[in-house]
Amino acid sequence: MELAAYYDAYWRQADDTFDHERLELLAKHVGPGDRVLEVDCGPGVLAAKMRDKGAEVMATDLSQVAVERARAKGIECVRVDLDSEPLPFPDNSFRVVVSNSAIEHRFFYEKHLDECVRVLEPGGKFIVCLPNIAHLICRWWILTGRFPYVPDGPTDLMHLRFFTVREVRRLCAQRGLKIVSVEGSASLWAREFYPPLWRKHRLRPLMNWLARVWPAMFGRDFVLVGLKSSSPQHRPGDGNEP
Repeated sequence: MELAAYYDAYWRQADDTFDHERLELLAKHVGPGDRVLEVDCGPGVLAAKMRDKGAEVMATDLSQVAVERARAKGIECVRVDLDSEPLPFPDNSFRVVVSNSAIEHRFFYEKHLDECVRVLEPGGKFIVCLPNIAHLICRWWILTGRFPYVPDGPTDLMHLRFFTVREVRRLCAQRGLKIVSVEGSASLWAREFYPPLWRKHRLRPLMNWLARVWPAMFGRDFVLVGLKSSSPQHRPGDGNEP
């Protein structure tokens, strides 16, 4: 099935239930007056949250259904398929660019990153959230010779690509981004991913704290914030990789 048609069908049946604790990890980096672009915004839940903080928010999505749902929330949104076309904005157009749990759903994730950085102004923030394939549970699976596809986990069947904190740091550095913040979200709502003991009421504060301070090991998701350099960007394969 064509990817756009797949996500049209997905957003027709999915509601606006989101992990708002995780969304706040992204939205807290946006302030009043910021010109913000959210790439692949889904139905616009995070975009509306950032708009309510006083930011000027523009958004895109692959799915026309998602675009229409975002517009219904008052978000200016256009349909863009980043696997086959560029973002329809000039270079250096936005103070903040946000990618929330989107790149793992892309065939050409590097093109997605390139376009996000291109439209970001020098000194601006790139905020990216991704599922963490190096979570302690995933590490245990690999150590014991397993790789189960678990709904709502880092190995969810909807994910086409897999990422770790270290690899995303490298990808950002290649594009002239300086990482200034890394946090994690436990996302304990993911019932099929976590053993029941980890989700017990008494352990939840500890698990959330561990995810926040040690995202590479305990974050089901991690959020990186990078600042775009004002110097010429490094390109993948140019010999400047760290």
